This record gives sequence, C-alpha cells and structure tokens, in this order.
Amino acid sequence: MLKNDFYTCHNEVAEGNQISCQVVYNTDHAIFKGHFPGNPVVPGVCMIEMVKELLQEQVHEQLLLKSSGNIKFLNLITPGIQPNLKIDWKKNEEGYAVKASIFNESSVFFKFDGVYGTY
Repeated sequence: MLKNDFYTCHNEVAEGNQISCQVVYNTDHAIFKGHFPGNPVVPGVCMIEMVKELLQEQVHEQLLLKSSGNIKFLNLITPGIQPNLKIDWKKNEEGYAVKASIFNESSVFFKFDGVYGTY
C-alpha cells in the first residue's frame, strides 16, 4: 500500500462515483532513490496503484487491474509537484470502469481508462 507512505491525499472528496484529492508525495521515499537517482520522478505503475487504492477505499473491495483501454503518461511528475487526482468510476458487469487523471493548473501528467475487478 502506497497511501500514507509514498503519498498522502489532502482535501480528499469522495461523493457518488467520483473521488478527488490533492496528492503530496513523500520526497524522502525509497522509490525516488531508485527511480531515477539524481532525477527522481513518480513511476507510472505507482500512478496506476494510487487510482486502485483510492477506488478500493471508496467501494470497500479488494481490486486488481483487469484491463486498460488507454494509459497515457503525458508529463513527468517530480516529487515536489503536488498535483490533483480525479477518478470517475462506474460499476458494471466486468467490475469498475474507471477514468482517472492526474493534473495541475498548467499540465496533465497522466490519463487512465480501464477496469478494476475483484479478486
């Protein structure tokens, strides 16, 4: 679990089928020491995991990524950036269809479209 270790969520709002928060990264976390030494960036796999973790909290189920239609890493996120994360989800026969993005006022860093299912 990365939440409250690698990152924390500030001003978290979960209403209906939408979750949003401001993400603050732990700049001293070991992930940044290895990805990449001297030029740390948030790994893409961590962004996908963040979406899963926040959705799990909302739906009260353990989830795994079943499929992804589109995953775009558009700009690098360095540890000092505190972007917003927005998740829209809908339960269907496959699981939870999700559209998510990580962004701030000047950049979109990550866009995700996929399905998380239960174990």
